Amino acid sequence: MIRKPRAIVPGDRIAVVAPASAFDQEQFACGIEELRRLGFEPVYDDSVFARHRYLAGPPALRVAAIHRAWVDPTIAAVIAVRGGYGSAQLLPLLDPATAARACKPLIGYSDITALLNFQVLTCGVVAFHGPMLDRRLGRGERGYDRETFIRALCHAAPLGELAPSGLEVIRPGEAGGVLLGGTLTQLLASLGTPYAWNPPTGFVFLLEEVSERPYRLDRMVTQARQAGLLARASAVIIGELPDCDEPSGDVRGRSVMADLFADFPGPVLLGFPTGHTVGPSMTLPLGVSCRVIADGRPRVIIEEAAVA
Repeated sequence: MIRKPRAIVPGDRIAVVAPASAFDQEQFACGIEELRRLGFEPVYDDSVFARHRYLAGPPALRVAAIHRAWVDPTIAAVIAVRGGYGSAQLLPLLDPATAARACKPLIGYSDITALLNFQVLTCGVVAFHGPMLDRRLGRGERGYDRETFIRALCHAAPLGELAPSGLEVIRPGEAGGVLLGGTLTQLLASLGTPYAWNPPTGFVFLLEEVSERPYRLDRMVTQARQAGLLARASAVIIGELPDCDEPSGDVRGRSVMADLFADFPGPVLLGFPTGHTVGPSMTLPLGVSCRVIADGRPRVIIEEAAVA
């Protein structure tokens, strides 16, 4: 059973943490202001500005901030500043029992995929594939979809039908299951470790990427297939894949993905705007039931509330 965090409400304190790469301070400041505009109180200390080479401080420092947010009863949710690299370094240091007891929303994407799936599959708590401060909240409504962010996190009701424009059908059909996934690079990087991504049979596979050339997409999907991950999935939702074409334009990432999933036995949708997107990024809850309908009106239906 996956537990659901409490719905957050205006006035709630949201801990802002930096689990991965260092970030642009102007984007940080703009993201903080956007959280305030939404009615929340962002909370952070000077450790969020730490630097260690390309990281936002050493692993112990980054983990400590997350643990403080989990155990502080005045903190309602945890949101990452940005992805980049570094979240996987934290997995051996995180306490799953503390995360499970806290049962708080964790929000992020990209490199934060490692932490989202840790929260869902190891700790048994719903997590949110949603906007971070850098390049998303920091850009206001040009960077993220405010409606799905608020509805997913603040209302104890299913998100329901999501049918964004530009969604394409790669394989027709209809299927459902628990929604899991994120940035494919991070999911595959976990394989062969004690923290290997291990979704249950029948799950709905959300996968998205950015700035990966078509042959790299091919390599990753091939690895996912050979690792048995695709065989467990009932349906697939692929993101927008920005900057995933060959520089010459001769080979496009989307066309390669269409070929790679041409024989998948369930429905496959391409172009869902979540995570890395060219426009506003939608928030999707991970760990809740979802239905994928790939027909003349392609859509994703989140059938279960993500918060209580």
